[in-house]
Amino acid sequence: MVRFGIIGTGGIAQRFVAGLEHVADAQAVAVFNRSTSKASQFATANDIPHVYESIETLLASNVDAVYIATPHPSHAALSIAALKAGKAVLCEKPAATSLTDFDAVTAVARETGRLYMEAMKPPFFPLYQLIRERIVAGAIGEVRFVRAGFANPGLPEGHAVLNPALAGGGLLDIGIYSSFLAVDWLGAAGEIQTLGRIGTSGVDTFASLNVQHERGISQLYCGLDIAGSGEALIGGSAGYVIIHDKWWNPAKATLVNAAGEREELAIVPIGSGLNYETAHFCELLRAGELESPIMSHAKTRTALAMTLHARDTLLGIAQ
Repeated sequence: MVRFGIIGTGGIAQRFVAGLEHVADAQAVAVFNRSTSKASQFATANDIPHVYESIETLLASNVDAVYIATPHPSHAALSIAALKAGKAVLCEKPAATSLTDFDAVTAVARETGRLYMEAMKPPFFPLYQLIRERIVAGAIGEVRFVRAGFANPGLPEGHAVLNPALAGGGLLDIGIYSSFLAVDWLGAAGEIQTLGRIGTSGVDTFASLNVQHERGISQLYCGLDIAGSGEALIGGSAGYVIIHDKWWNPAKATLVNAAGEREELAIVPIGSGLNYETAHFCELLRAGELESPIMSHAKTRTALAMTLHARDTLLGIAQ
């Protein structure tokens, strides 16, 4: 049994707990929130036996791993604290808000010999894995192009994603998914061309990226002030795949080969979707692994570097 301590009690933490119902031999046994009343409510609603009033007491408990679901700027420090306490860490995206902080996390993971993984969910969905199998088998030839994005307007004033003090903005919140997709298929970014907008609160509210990668080109966008479809396209030398909206929770896709023949692919996910990454994480932990071969530290860092470059470009232009 993998015993999880949950740090943070927002919507994503609730989805994580819901997903645990579909993960064999894993359970949430402890929770922490700066507001003990919120932590208690969360624990009661989800049958979690222990509520801790400090990070230190949770990390001193008998949990095997922690799931970090707090605002972005706290991810690195909490990851380091948990690793030093001997706990494995599954941390929500983005893993950190700077490359310096991320490098500090992975250095501690190596020093302590503990498993650390960013909770980047798309590659663990069954449909994404099926798409990978088909592409690796040559179904669309050599992948040379990725197009992806999503935009969602209408966030209420005061939302965390609009708060620069919480490292808000579309790029780190939703754009990092598309960065992952591009890096996953095309490798590290070289030249990055970025256009976009900074909103009145001081965070990026729209970004459009053209990126030259090691193995091709990506076109990505994300936004908080317009509406946009959440489809993705993976283009190859002999066909393409469209992952239908919302591609980061993949359930349906269309594969088109060089002859124009269309094949519909569909695997409806079970649970909250976070159960797939969690199951993989638990398998790694039981096997004594320190890093995921699917969501490696290097892949996390490469996608983060690309996203931060685009954000800093927009912030620099705005200033």
